[in-house]
Amino acid sequence: MRKRHQWLAAVLGVGITAGLLAGCGTGDGDTGSEGQPVVMGTTDEAGAMDPASGYNVGSWMVFNNVFQTLISFPRGATQPEPEAAETCAFQDNRSTVYRCELKDGLKFSNGNSLTSKDVVHSFERTLRIKDEKGPAYLLASIAEVEAPDDKTVVFRLNTSDATFPMKIASSAGAIVDHREYPADKLRTDNEIVGSGVYKLDSFSEQEAVLSVNSNYKGPAELQNSGMTLKFFHGDQDALKKSVQDGTVDLAYRGLAAKDIHDLENAISTKARGGTKVVDGASAEVMHMIFNMDHPVAGKLGVRKAIAYLVDRSALVRDVYQRTAKPLYSVIPAGISGHRTPFFDIYGDVPQQDKAAAALQEAGITEKVDITLWATPIRFGPGTVPAFEEIAQQLNASGLFNAKVKSVDLEEYQKGVDDGKYGFYVRGWLPDYPDPDIFVSPFFSKESILGNNYQSKRIIDDLIPETVSEADRPSTNKPFAEIQTIVAKELPVLPLWQGKQYAVARENVFGIEWSLDASTVPRFWEISKSEE
Repeated sequence: MRKRHQWLAAVLGVGITAGLLAGCGTGDGDTGSEGQPVVMGTTDEAGAMDPASGYNVGSWMVFNNVFQTLISFPRGATQPEPEAAETCAFQDNRSTVYRCELKDGLKFSNGNSLTSKDVVHSFERTLRIKDEKGPAYLLASIAEVEAPDDKTVVFRLNTSDATFPMKIASSAGAIVDHREYPADKLRTDNEIVGSGVYKLDSFSEQEAVLSVNSNYKGPAELQNSGMTLKFFHGDQDALKKSVQDGTVDLAYRGLAAKDIHDLENAISTKARGGTKVVDGASAEVMHMIFNMDHPVAGKLGVRKAIAYLVDRSALVRDVYQRTAKPLYSVIPAGISGHRTPFFDIYGDVPQQDKAAAALQEAGITEKVDITLWATPIRFGPGTVPAFEEIAQQLNASGLFNAKVKSVDLEEYQKGVDDGKYGFYVRGWLPDYPDPDIFVSPFFSKESILGNNYQSKRIIDDLIPETVSEADRPSTNKPFAEIQTIVAKELPVLPLWQGKQYAVARENVFGIEWSLDASTVPRFWEISKSEE
């Protein structure tokens, strides 16, 4: 993990330099294929295979392994280091001009040279296409990107943004071949040309097959000879059976909490079906979202009553089998600036008297009829059971008549976009380990929540203050104020913070490097020995 002074050097102009950073290797990744191929199963869905669109966990699992970014998060790190770039640094103290120099000899998997022209093309097309399912909002601070020569890329930002390096280290910064990807529309053939550790051989609803990219040049050291990612489409039982009978080598995300709990507490390898449980830190969160323009959810008294009644401890105990923990803020524990204003204001146990008083103050004297909307796969297999538990908690108070409706993802997203839902779910797996990623996407002017909430203080003052500050610990005070405003105005209700889990065969190793705070699935770190 890099020290704080290294980060300051990067943002103030000394920069990120491949040759000077420990742990980055030689800059020529080992793309040998001596290791065994690995088969991974997941219940996450993969959407588009174009990085200008596929802003979801399943797609980014693939993108992180087949595309390069200028800089990336090495294992265990919370600050990015060089990947396709040799050096990257801000050129001014205001964090508005960011310059990168590319490594020599970069090539895509098809053999084409990778130059600064491809980098410029990649960022410009994502911003130009601005797909509603894509990551363009992460790049909104880019005013202009230019290539003075074949190896140099210069980003000119429209505002100070000290978090910019972290944003382009995510798959939002994936570099594509300008000859293969149209400038103004998405690629839809489910094929990929990248310069990452792997190349995509095939993609279908059932699986993505990745093989070693012999043209890769970067810091990753490959531990296997290929990866097949199998999609189980929410079928937790089938995923559990497949990892126990050896059809897949590991299950990454998507097993039922009860299965993880039972496997973790099994007394022998035989009882675990020849598997092991690997866990790691996570900043994954889940919120209940309130539509501020909805006739019921838009009433502060209703939102306060729900906040007083939700029992997070029971939720994580009964639904998530303690594989998650209660969350009392929009910024989770383990992330700089974390506070607990929802605990401070609404407590950690149900308070029916205060909930009733909140409703009465709002002029509500009858039971409140509400529908909690959810979708069964996108935000994890426990989503619908979690909302059913919350509905029971609300109904037990005698103050609500709550029910849950679950619909498929397409219908769910349309309902959110159309403002149909008053109360709905949103899970979030951060793109980088900084408090900004838990604030700007939700509470900026370009919020992705679709809940019609805007705080002038947050938008005009606090977010600009936090993103412009290079010394990230100095942002704790404005982030604390943001958390307090959100807790008082209640556009969202934080529910839980998860841990990352994988279940693997006993002969599979290196999974822990995909379970750190950066949330990057590093397929190349996973190895397998003969059973």
